Amino acid sequence: MAEEKIGEVVKFFAKPSVAAVKITAGELNVGDTIKITGHTTDLEENIDSMEINNEKIEKAVEGDYIGIKVSDRVRPGDEVFVVKPD
Repeated sequence: MAEEKIGEVVKFFAKPSVAAVKITAGELNVGDTIKITGHTTDLEENIDSMEINNEKIEKAVEGDYIGIKVSDRVRPGDEVFVVKPD
């Protein structure tokens, strides 16, 4: 599996467990698998849905700030990678 850095966490909302992510490179699509890593974070998530300003989107590109549901706590500064099958 190849991992490609696509962004970083800018904020975490405990309820409803949503990460605000800035996309810094490439693109992210619904259905992709991401990995979020940091000092105390190591999380793999499947993207079921993404939102920009409470509007559902199918694809996010460089420069977008998106909200995604996560199953555990993430922290600002954590790096976000898209996991691509080899």
